[in-house]
Amino acid sequence: MSPAGAFGSGLSAEAARQRPRNVILIGYRGCGKTSVGRLLATRLGWTLVDTDERIEAAAGRSIRDIFAQGGEAAFRRLEADAIAQAARGTRQVISVGGGALLSEDNRRALRAAGVRLWLTAPAEELYRRMRGDPRDARTRPALTGRGGLDEVRHLLAERQPLYAELADHVVPTGQRSVEQVVEAILAALGRGGSPEIP
Repeated sequence: MSPAGAFGSGLSAEAARQRPRNVILIGYRGCGKTSVGRLLATRLGWTLVDTDERIEAAAGRSIRDIFAQGGEAAFRRLEADAIAQAARGTRQVISVGGGALLSEDNRRALRAAGVRLWLTAPAEELYRRMRGDPRDARTRPALTGRGGLDEVRHLLAERQPLYAELADHVVPTGQRSVEQVVEAILAALGRGGSPEIP
């Protein structure tokens, strides 16, 4: 593939030469990391690495079952292993779980692995998407005793400073289709510049 085509159409040869080793998608559950990551990886001709899927494959059970049987600590150990492994690769779109950034080791590994894109949406929109995803309800545990929208608001407020500190770009997804989000990301990767992707 020629350098100009490495990020799809519209990327300058200079930007392609400076492309990151990986593109990493961070953000709260429901922000679109998996859907955006799948299409972005296709457009880039790269591999999609979903660390939650890697954790489930390694454990042979769902994240909900990992939490139920070993607690959050067991899950976080598996998560750290999945992130460390993914961070060693190249030409990947890496989608990481919403709570992965709680670990300084994970943040350090992701910082070294490539460019980080924070996918954002209002808490109400995140909760609506989560409720509309039957797989989410079956496989993802509640993380606090609050439940529902209150839990989303609480954890989002707690994690936002970590997302903001790690992100190279902020990508609003609330009123956009997956295709529109990917186009915005590709344009931002091609031009560099402002961390806020309009």
